Amino acid sequence: MRRLGRIVFRIILVLVIVVAALAVWKREEIQRLLVVNSLFDADKIVGNFSSMEAAFLKTDLPKGDGPAYVFPQGETITLPNGADQWIKDRSVTSLIVLKDGEMRFEEYFLGTSAEDRRISWSVAKSYLSALFGVVLAEGAIDSLDDPVIKYAPELADSAYKDATVRNVLNMASGVEFDEDYLDFNSDINRMGRVLALGQKMDDFTASIDSSFAEPGAAWQYVSIDTHVIGMVIRGATGRPIAELLTEKILTPLGMERDGYYVTDGVGVAFVLGGLNFTTRDYARFGQMIANDGAFNDAQIVPADWIAASTAPSAPTKAGRQQYGFQWWMPSDARPGEYFARGIYGQYIYIDHPRNIVIVTNGADRGFRNQGVNSSNIEMFRAIAENL
Repeated sequence: MRRLGRIVFRIILVLVIVVAALAVWKREEIQRLLVVNSLFDADKIVGNFSSMEAAFLKTDLPKGDGPAYVFPQGETITLPNGADQWIKDRSVTSLIVLKDGEMRFEEYFLGTSAEDRRISWSVAKSYLSALFGVVLAEGAIDSLDDPVIKYAPELADSAYKDATVRNVLNMASGVEFDEDYLDFNSDINRMGRVLALGQKMDDFTASIDSSFAEPGAAWQYVSIDTHVIGMVIRGATGRPIAELLTEKILTPLGMERDGYYVTDGVGVAFVLGGLNFTTRDYARFGQMIANDGAFNDAQIVPADWIAASTAPSAPTKAGRQQYGFQWWMPSDARPGEYFARGIYGQYIYIDHPRNIVIVTNGADRGFRNQGVNSSNIEMFRAIAENL
């Protein structure tokens, strides 16, 4: 019995040593996973959204050596009735309003400041759309109706094997992808763990093998479609997204602070939601889009691509929100009204005919509640009416 006890003790000792060694070897991955698991906690979410580099790997997006573009200061507006309560209810952390390129309102809440680089979440999709328009115009991609596997052959055995570039731009790939943030085992949460553990997003995407519809037949918001767009751009150009975005979009904007992309374990940018910029730098991008792709004395994105990408072209259901090429339109969209949107209250709202841009960052844990997005759009419309 004593001999058996010594054997058991030695086994336990070996296990303790192995676990301790693994903890040291994988301490960064374990730390990131712990942060990810508490990323949206009520007492941490605001701070976490200004420090995503603590949870994920990143690659910098340099602002360039040129001077920062400064918005002319216009007459400061008074927000409409109900705005103060809306800011509180929706946990808004920053709000900027531009009219004709002039700064008409800027304020920060919940302890954040103009220096904070806030996570974009899915607002990043609209940045990638703009980059796609530049790459398309430069001839690296032949046609929107090319199959994605022409540029991303590693998807040949996946659910994307028959999808076209247009399909993924429209979120009409027909690929099954569960985006339930409250389900630990959903596809979107499994993807988050891929990032936190430094694994490969391309491998994760290539492993998806189920579809609910033929490509182009139906619309369903499938965030991983945007990663496929990134794979197409990388395959067509042979260059990293971060490098291309910096050169083609960010440096010409005259940003005030370096940004960064969250990345996977091999440095591939998390293009569907991983941008981090100051709110003013989001506003610079929004104003460029509102200016038909022109900004800071440069035509950054072709005007015809801005028009095409912000028009409703996806096969959405009647009476529902509409979708273009990685841009949203309300179900009752007015002419030239569209927006970029990210979970937890990130928006770039544009009223093109009136040249109004409204940018918000937030930490709204109730963003999924029924009617929240519609009420946000109505507030943006009410703010616009005050201009």
